[in-house]
Amino acid sequence: MSDFFGDPAPADTAAGLFEAAGLLEGAGADPEPMAGALPPSRPDAPLAVRMRPETLGEVLGQDHLLGPGAPLRRLVEGSGAASVLLYGPPGTGKTTLASLISRATGRRFEALSALSAGVKDVRAVIDLARRRLTAGEQTVLFIDEVHRFSKTQQDALLAAVENRIVLLVAATTENPSFSVVSPLLSRSLVLQLRSLTDEDIRQLLERAAADPRGLGGAVTLTGEATDHLIRLAGGDARRALTALEAASGTVLDRGGDVVDLEAVESSVDKAAVRYDRDGDQHYDVTSAFIKSLRGSDVDAALHYLARMLVAGEDPRFIARRLMIQASEDVGMADPTALQTATAAAQVVQLVGLPEAQLALAQATIHVATAPKSGAVTAALGAAMADIRAGKAGAVPAHLRDGHYAGAQKLGNAIGYKYPHDTSDGVLAQQYPPDELVGVDYYDPTTHGVEREIAARVTKLRRIVRG
Repeated sequence: MSDFFGDPAPADTAAGLFEAAGLLEGAGADPEPMAGALPPSRPDAPLAVRMRPETLGEVLGQDHLLGPGAPLRRLVEGSGAASVLLYGPPGTGKTTLASLISRATGRRFEALSALSAGVKDVRAVIDLARRRLTAGEQTVLFIDEVHRFSKTQQDALLAAVENRIVLLVAATTENPSFSVVSPLLSRSLVLQLRSLTDEDIRQLLERAAADPRGLGGAVTLTGEATDHLIRLAGGDARRALTALEAASGTVLDRGGDVVDLEAVESSVDKAAVRYDRDGDQHYDVTSAFIKSLRGSDVDAALHYLARMLVAGEDPRFIARRLMIQASEDVGMADPTALQTATAAAQVVQLVGLPEAQLALAQATIHVATAPKSGAVTAALGAAMADIRAGKAGAVPAHLRDGHYAGAQKLGNAIGYKYPHDTSDGVLAQQYPPDELVGVDYYDPTTHGVEREIAARVTKLRRIVRG
């Protein structure tokens, strides 16, 4: 499960989830989930587990949701009754907030992971909650990774949520608008958690170093080490504490008590890039890449390209986007941009990574720095709009196919003028259907090569239209 600080730990029941996270004392723990907060963590549990916030005052980074009168604060304080979808990146407090809601309301806390639970598990928990409700006891049902539930599994929750048999607290790292069924969305408050700020992470690290639940003052951190840990965290509390635990373990094993920059660098390889190829981060980074190309910010475009490559994005996807942008945003202002983007796609196909990264970078630079024109996009859009509006008259008879027996008897191809019979290769002749004669779709800009094309198009229209 994704707890306050991080990544899924597969388990089938609430007890299994807690035990997998080191939160139960052993297999002999009471199988009935306790009311309220999660059980205390073991002393040998990971640092991130030991430092899980136990009170609302320890929660960092979500002031926008925990202000006076805010829906989430009302839930945590026990005065709210709405089911919620907590949406945000890993390490922002989703599981912790679910636990605090359960504690504040005195309700039983049940947890399911969408990685392992099925419809049968969902219905079993709902049946248990229904039996408890007849005895006057309510249940908080926490579902982690809810976006991984199928439509059928999500539908199984609807009646229980609507009738408040359970107070649902569902967590997801993906935009619920894309991953949660509409009926469940409409029955829940959607609250977006934010990544922790650098100052939040700094406060967390200092707390973990001094708190008896954490390192208990066994080590001190230098300013450089703290700054580097903040950079490594990328707004993820669990990542910050995991890196601190690794670095402090290295120092303590050496008999020291100061965590410096060298200790952190030797213990942690690199910061993981926050990017999920199946989630909304994928769409956000892709959107930023496209808009940076369109806006001619070559440096920003290279940043987002690097971000996708480091995160393991499929290079074919990047190549496809570059080819699209070469036509959509550059077009005839620089016709060679499409050639460069297509060549980069061929390099991806024929050579592969890592060498193909250079071709993708070259295409990114070309598309970003090329003169821009949306005339190709606008021209096609206008033409298609007319077609959809019913402006698709008969093809002029002289343009119709005349290569089959009987075609001339129908009047096809009679009177067609062959342009190559003229010295300029252009002559006056009607090409569009009658109702579209004189309609202009392509409106070239004065950017780049289109400046020359604009003059030529004007001359061609004058000749062709007589």
